Amino acid sequence: MLYETNSEQETMDLAMKLAADARPGTVLALSGELGAGKTVFARGFARGLGIEAHITSPTFTILQVYEEGRLPLYHFDAYRIGDIMEAYDVGFDAYLDGDGVCLVEWPEMVKPLLPEHTTRVLIERVSLPEENKRLIRVDS
Repeated sequence: MLYETNSEQETMDLAMKLAADARPGTVLALSGELGAGKTVFARGFARGLGIEAHITSPTFTILQVYEEGRLPLYHFDAYRIGDIMEAYDVGFDAYLDGDGVCLVEWPEMVKPLLPEHTTRVLIERVSLPEENKRLIRVDS
């Protein structure tokens, strides 16, 4: 499915709607350039799960865990993962079929580990940064 959003709030609202269908073991691979809106999408998805915590990009920690929602949310940022062994070292594979939802930013870095049922979300900025227009492709 292809969606168009015109503000951060619209991106968050879309993600909240998608979160309504999330089940244990759901994996979303969030792709897009720096500043495309991956973390904004993650914030909306978290809200859709009932998570009220402030969601930030886990760039320097690789993983942020949020457990207060309807399902636990495991928010990964694989940008700094240099090789697959590093992903194993942080326990990435153990979360993929777990009791919660995995959101993986920069999934290209861990592609061989992603399960077949991964939903791919590509976020593209299609306007000037101050206009916030995005095209969001969701492929299940």
